[in-house]
Amino acid sequence: MTKPPKHNPSVEPASDEQGDVVIRDVQVLSDNWYTLRNYTIDVRRSDGAWQRQKREVFDRGSGAGILLYNKKRRSIILARQLRLPAYLNGVADGMMLEVPAGLLDDRDPADAICHEVAEETGYEIGVPELVTDCFASPGAVTERLHLFLAEYDSASRPFQGGGLADEGEDIEVVEMGFDDALAAISDGRIRDAKTILLIYHARVHGVL
Repeated sequence: MTKPPKHNPSVEPASDEQGDVVIRDVQVLSDNWYTLRNYTIDVRRSDGAWQRQKREVFDRGSGAGILLYNKKRRSIILARQLRLPAYLNGVADGMMLEVPAGLLDDRDPADAICHEVAEETGYEIGVPELVTDCFASPGAVTERLHLFLAEYDSASRPFQGGGLADEGEDIEVVEMGFDDALAAISDGRIRDAKTILLIYHARVHGVL
């Protein structure tokens, strides 16, 4: 996972004729690994009146995630890893079970997720099937997630996986039965939103 490209929106006010949102000012609050900006905007309300607002927006680039499944085994592949925000917000050990995922880094979403699958899990997959793209937290984060499905073959794992140590990744690859994964959502072992969405999609559409 490399550092995402910087997005540099103009600080010049947009024309009122361009719509119901006018960007008046942009201030960079933090520009370390990702970028946090404070926006001053004018918004046209439903009654036609204009209102000035300030919003902080976190830009980490867009990403992709994928549910790897095996129809014959009725199983899926997940990644278990430390997530500091989860640790800081009540997960005792900070460990999260998630579908393989990563940032696009200016790549095509399908190409990016195939690379992430090999890097994180060691598996090789064919062309992934796009399920949807969505925003996990549109009130504060720009990230747009492209979500995929792909079948994995237990015999097609030419790489070790585990992620990149020099990027702080230490990923445990977990093969889980689909029924157990559904139970894990109910009992709290799986709490990651994109993972829950993809597992329920597989259930609703009869993938497994």
